[in-house]
Amino acid sequence: MQTFIHYFLHLGLPLFIAYGFFRKDWKSVYFILIATMLVDLDHLLADPIFQANRCSINFHPLHTSYAMVVYMILLFFRKPFNIIGLGLSLHMLTDFNDCMMMYAKCKDCFSDAPAIELLRTTANVLGI
Repeated sequence: MQTFIHYFLHLGLPLFIAYGFFRKDWKSVYFILIATMLVDLDHLLADPIFQANRCSINFHPLHTSYAMVVYMILLFFRKPFNIIGLGLSLHMLTDFNDCMMMYAKCKDCFSDAPAIELLRTTANVLGI
């Protein structure tokens, strides 16, 4: 189920947002939102490149809190920068959701994750 939710949030939700809020040019907006997934190229800098249960938040350079602040600032610029900011922000929320789902299954597995404090705080707020 986690995989389905992950890919729906990466591929399906942007389609609903593009068509629902940008109906006039929804195809180009959807393309921009999907193109923001190129942010995952920073995974190539990790060693190992892929690790099934790794939380990408605060691990990869373009998935850090500092980068996310920039993504949020982009939301206040004109098109297409606000669309790019939206896509990058949605991407980070999707990845964070993934981290939370994994953390809920095995809290000890993430004891040394860079985002552990964020995961703990969010879990406490949500009662997980």
